Amino acid sequence: MSSTAPTSTTADGAPAEQTPLENELAVLLVDSLNLEVAPGDIDPNAPLYGEGLGLDSIDILEVALEVSRRYGFQLRSDDERNQQIFTSLRTLATHVGQNRAPAA
Repeated sequence: MSSTAPTSTTADGAPAEQTPLENELAVLLVDSLNLEVAPGDIDPNAPLYGEGLGLDSIDILEVALEVSRRYGFQLRSDDERNQQIFTSLRTLATHVGQNRAPAA
């Protein structure tokens, strides 16, 4: 796993900002995978796999389990959309936002 978070910038050169849900998921990633990066330093548009955050398939399975527990819906390993869902923090947050169970 990578020990530094990739950063990207907006058109004006400012770092890409996380939404509140993206930040929540960044904290989940850092805590569940013991990443050596601050959640706020994770670029929401950077790839989660490979050269981005450096996650592998085992990491993604752990994240899927934690997301399922925390947000009340299943992320299935056989879902053909997984590559799209786990493209970046932003795509994961979009999927969680659309599928999470309503707050009690």
